[in-house]
Formats: sequence, structure tokens, C-alpha cells
Amino acid sequence: MDFSFTRPQLLARDIARSFAQSELAPHAQEWDEQACFPAEAIAKLGPLGFMGMCIPREYGGSNLDGVSYVLVIEELASVCASTAIIVSVHNSVGAYPIYLLGNEEQREAYLPDLAQGKKIGAFALTEPNVGSDPSSIETTARADGDYFILNGTKTFITSAGTSDTVIVMASTDRSKGGRGISAFIVEKKFPGIRVGTHESKLGIRASDTCELIFENCRVPRVNLLGPEGSGLRAALNALGFGRVGVAAQAIGVARCALEAASGYSRDRNQFGKPISSFQAIQWMIADMATEIEAARLLTLRAAKLKDEGRPFATEGSMAKLFASETAMRAATKAVQIHGGYGCMKDYVVERCFRDAKVIEIYEGTSEIQRMIIAGNVLRK
Repeated sequence: MDFSFTRPQLLARDIARSFAQSELAPHAQEWDEQACFPAEAIAKLGPLGFMGMCIPREYGGSNLDGVSYVLVIEELASVCASTAIIVSVHNSVGAYPIYLLGNEEQREAYLPDLAQGKKIGAFALTEPNVGSDPSSIETTARADGDYFILNGTKTFITSAGTSDTVIVMASTDRSKGGRGISAFIVEKKFPGIRVGTHESKLGIRASDTCELIFENCRVPRVNLLGPEGSGLRAALNALGFGRVGVAAQAIGVARCALEAASGYSRDRNQFGKPISSFQAIQWMIADMATEIEAARLLTLRAAKLKDEGRPFATEGSMAKLFASETAMRAATKAVQIHGGYGCMKDYVVERCFRDAKVIEIYEGTSEIQRMIIAGNVLRK
């Protein structure tokens, strides 16, 4: 098996790494503390091609492969996990479903601006009473001539307040359960949609996470994405790809924790020598480095399968599960290595710890990933 990267993949990684150091590193801590959306940084990612990584050039995208996508997200997350998830959600579930499921008119109408970063996309599935069981969606879409009328509330929506378009899942036939769920391209300017509560989160604080409330929101029938009743499958397919991006984000956070802990252990002296000379510290560093590399390989494997047009749902769930829990373990060890300083906001490992916990939950909790993996293994 060839583990080497192509020149375009390395170029994408290096550009993302340079951008992260020059544009994100000076501000990431401030953005986190103030829960400030990194609008200027996001605007600069469009011309670099990182807001349309999965979209073909004919629609304004950069047409990068899945491996490049993973490398870019990891680099961004290693400095600012909030920026990484904004980019990941925009690419994987905000724009990509329109390319996969949309007709030519929808692609031409929405993809160029999304792919070039002129507009931001979001994805609305979760509801106050609906999380891990998307087939129980309560938001409804009632046909009314040339429109659908949407009513309901979506919650925990990444970029809900700053996005321009949202892929919304709603039930068009409650009697059919999951088979009655449809997907819609909803513009934030449509009448009847408003932004609700802006969540104050434990981690990933610079990412804009809000409610979206639909009150007789009129969505043109032409904005139905795919056939009526196919929305749940579309949502699950989008989330499958999104999980690969979240796995890459987790690797970036874990890498940040490892690099910070390694540097601190070399500089911190106790008992007359650097704490990096103590076996207890060395073993924590060794475990962190090993698990991060394993998580990276799992994630690259899932991305490679996607690039080859092969099924990758199980591998994507494995990557998301292992990488997110690796990030949590790595951040925990990094805080421990820092001792009391690890609990202080002046040190990046405190932010890594909070960010890692969030990553274990969104885009499917660890428990849901285990259900998916076990189900696919047992079916075989």
C-alpha cells in the first residue's frame, strides 16, 4: 500500500499550514475567548480554493480529492478548531449535497458562490427533541402550490447565524417516518425563517452555533433537493462524508495538544532536569503520538475509499470514533503534563481539552458511531 502523497495533495496541505500559521494563530485564542466568528479569515479561504474543495471547477470549485480535503482540515484544526469545523461543514454538508443531489439549475444557482466562499452554507438536521434518531424529525414541510411551507425548530446548527443557504431536513409525510423526510435548499432571506438562540459552548467557541426557527417559511418547490422523501438518505450520506472531515479536525486538535505538551515538557524543569526526561512523561507522549498516527491512517483510508468511489461509511465512522476519542485522550494527557498551567487559559492545551470534548459529540456521538460500525460488521 502506497502511503505517499501526490504533489497537489502536498501543495494543498502546505498552503493550509502556511495560512493557519499566518492568519489563524495570531487570533485563535482571542476568537475562542470572545466567541467571535472568524469572518475575515473565512473570507480569505475562498480565493485559496478551500471553500469549494469538493466541487468541480465548472461550478467554481477547486475539485480537490478527499485526501487533500483531510490534509487541509487537519492543518486548520491544528491551530483553530473552530475555523476547521466552519470550513468542514460548509464543504461537506453545506455545499456538497447540492452537487450530489441537485439538478443542473440548482447547481448553477448556488454552487459558484458557495464554492468561492462568497456565501456560507449550513446543514439543519438536529432538533430540540431529535438528535441521534433523525427519522423522528418534527419539522414539517407542507406542499402549497409552487411552494412548501416549513414549520419547526432546528438546533445546534453550525454557521446558522452567518450562513446564506441552509440544507434543511423536514418531513413531507409524517405517516412514512424516515421515508417521508425531504431535503430543501433554504435561503436565509426567505420569509418565515429567523435565527434563534446563539449557543455559548464549552469548546469550538468561535464557530457560530444557533437555532433556526421556521414559522410558515415559504420555500419554492424548485428548491426541493432530490426527490421528495429522499432527504433522510441524503442526510446520512452527507453526514458520512462530514464525519471524515470531523475526524481530520480531531487529528488537528490532538496534534496541537501533542506539540504543546512536547514543547512544555522540554522546557519545564523539575528535580534539576526537564520533565521530558521522566519515563511517566515519555510514555504519555509516546501514547499520544502513536494514537494520532493511527487516527490519521484511519482517516486517510476513509478519504481514499471515497476518492475511489467505493463505500466508506464504516471506515468513516471508525475514523470519526477513533480520532475524536484520540483527541480527548491526547488533550487530557497534555493538560496533565502541563500540571496546574494546563488548566489556565493562557495555555493552548486548555482550549484543546474543551474542543476535543465537543468533537466526541457532534456529527454523531461515539455511541452512534459504534452502532453504525457494529451494524455493518454484523451484517457481513
